[in-house]
Amino acid sequence: MSSVKRASSGADEDKNPLVSVELTDEDAQKLQDVRRDILRTDLVLERRAQEKFRPVYEKRRAVVKGIPKFWPVALMNHALFALHAVHNADQVALSYLEDVWITRDPVEPRCFTLEFYFKENPYFTNSVLKKEYKYIPPPAASTDKADEDGITETMLDFSWERDVEAQAFKIDWKSDAKNLVKMYPRAADEDEDDLPSESGSIFNFFTVAKDTFDLGVIIANEIFPEAVDYFLGDAGGDELDSDDEDSEDDDEEEEIDLEKPRPKKPRQK
Repeated sequence: MSSVKRASSGADEDKNPLVSVELTDEDAQKLQDVRRDILRTDLVLERRAQEKFRPVYEKRRAVVKGIPKFWPVALMNHALFALHAVHNADQVALSYLEDVWITRDPVEPRCFTLEFYFKENPYFTNSVLKKEYKYIPPPAASTDKADEDGITETMLDFSWERDVEAQAFKIDWKSDAKNLVKMYPRAADEDEDDLPSESGSIFNFFTVAKDTFDLGVIIANEIFPEAVDYFLGDAGGDELDSDDEDSEDDDEEEEIDLEKPRPKKPRQK
């Protein structure tokens, strides 16, 4: 593999000229400037795309409200989401989900709040469950000046790990018998690993601040934009057949039909 290094004297002229490439400080700075120009353009296009997609998502929102279990099926057709919603009680509770929406942060649109709208159900009194990914601006942001496209230098240095803080949300459970996060808690790993040994109920996603499994990012960046394809089984890989899944719920729960439309063959790309 070739490597890049800053220019230095006494270089061996007989060595392979492709093994390493000498780079002056001036050229290194020029490359860095170009990288920032590309990133700036990406941000501008991303913001414009979000503006263009919003009315389309609004139209989809109105259409899918008339389709029973659209969002539960779309979510469960994503393999990683389904992996964290294996309990039958979770799937029963999700069957009351009517709408999923994303509200973008007006200052930093890469941050967002997920909103899950539920109809009346036997589990909790909340009509909406939220998961906020809050933007924590660095000190330099207070003195930043935006360019003609509204992009600042701080935005170019954005870091999800450093500048975003996931928030916990309180679910008002109707009873302990219906408290799914109490029934299926998230178990800590004995080796103090970053990942829990047991994710527990999918509703831990809302009540635990840290999004250990990046479910919010998956929902926002993968499932939400392609919700129709996930619902139809055209995205997300292998079909997840609920009849083949082993339920880990020992309690007597009402049976529901989360059967999805038969998946089509993946489209060639």
